[in-house]
Amino acid sequence: MDIMEEINKFRDERNWRPFHNEKDLALSICLEAAELLEIYQWRTAEEGNQDLEHLKEEIADVLIYTYMMADNLGLNRDAIIREKLKKNAIKYPVDDCDLK
Repeated sequence: MDIMEEINKFRDERNWRPFHNEKDLALSICLEAAELLEIYQWRTAEEGNQDLEHLKEEIADVLIYTYMMADNLGLNRDAIIREKLKKNAIKYPVDDCDLK
């Protein structure tokens, strides 16, 4: 079973499908991203990184809701990421990004 099937099985076993429309998933992505950000609030990056278990949980929540939204819209996650990387490569050419 691939990860999307596992996510959908978990959702469907709990009858949560009616609550997972695109609007509510977009809201949930933002809320979970805020919880991820909260780990670093008032801390240095190094201090926040020490809370690895909490980081893993919040990153997973963001990814789960993002995967669900892409699935709802019939989008191929790998394909849309590759498309965006191509656009970013044009927008931010390597030669313009020299930070030396």
